[in-house]
Amino acid sequence: MHCARRKMNVSTQLFLLACYTLTVGFTLALGPKQDTEFTFLLPAGSTECFYQTTVRDDSMEVEYQVIAGSGLDVGFAIISPSGHRLTSDFRRSDGIHMVDPTEDGDYRLCFDNSFSKMSEKMVFFKVIINRRSGTGGARDEWADAAVTENMVEYRLEDVRAMMDFVYERLERTRQVQTMLKAFEARDRYLLEDNLWRVSFWSCVNLLVMLAVAAAQIYTLQNLFHDTKRVCT
Repeated sequence: MHCARRKMNVSTQLFLLACYTLTVGFTLALGPKQDTEFTFLLPAGSTECFYQTTVRDDSMEVEYQVIAGSGLDVGFAIISPSGHRLTSDFRRSDGIHMVDPTEDGDYRLCFDNSFSKMSEKMVFFKVIINRRSGTGGARDEWADAAVTENMVEYRLEDVRAMMDFVYERLERTRQVQTMLKAFEARDRYLLEDNLWRVSFWSCVNLLVMLAVAAAQIYTLQNLFHDTKRVCT
C-alpha cells in the first residue's frame, strides 16, 4: 500500500514537472526578446523610413545589409522619439547598432538611397528588442512555484537556468542563420552580376575577333586579286 502511494506521488510529481516545463517554455517563447526581420526594395533617389515602438529602459539592436543593387551601399540613420539622430551611416553595405536604454515612443529607422539616381537597392534589416520591463511577473510566478517541495530530485531553478541557457543559444543560432542567409543572397547577386558581365564582354570579344578575321581575309583576297589585264 505504501509502495503504491509512493509510485502515485512520483507520477504526480512528474506530471507537475512536465506542466511547469511547458509553461516556462511557452513563457520563454514569448519571452524577453522580440525580433523583426524585413527585406524590401529601396528605389533609386529615395528614402524609406520604418518605425519601431519601444518602451523605456529596454534595449534595441538593429542589423542591416544591402544584398542587391549597384555599389551595395545605402545611408542609414536611427532617430529617437524625441527627434535626436542617434546613428548615421553614409554609403555602407552593412552595419550593427545598439540603442540602450530605449525611450517610450517610436524610433525611426531610415534608409537613404538619394545619392543613387539610377540603381535601386534590396535591403535586409533585423530589429531585436530585449525587453527588461514586463518580465518581473513571470519571474515572480516562477518564484512562487519554486517554493514547493523538490520534484524528482530536480530543483525548479536548475530547470529554469538550463532552459534559459538553451533558449539563448537557440536564439543566437537563429540570428546567425538569418545573417548567413543575407550574406548568401548578396553573394548570389554578385555572382549573377559578374556572370552577366563576363558573358557580355566575352560575346563582344568574340564579335570583334570575327570582324578582324573577316577584314584580314578580305584584305588578303584583294592583295592577290589582280584586276589589270595584260595584252599580248
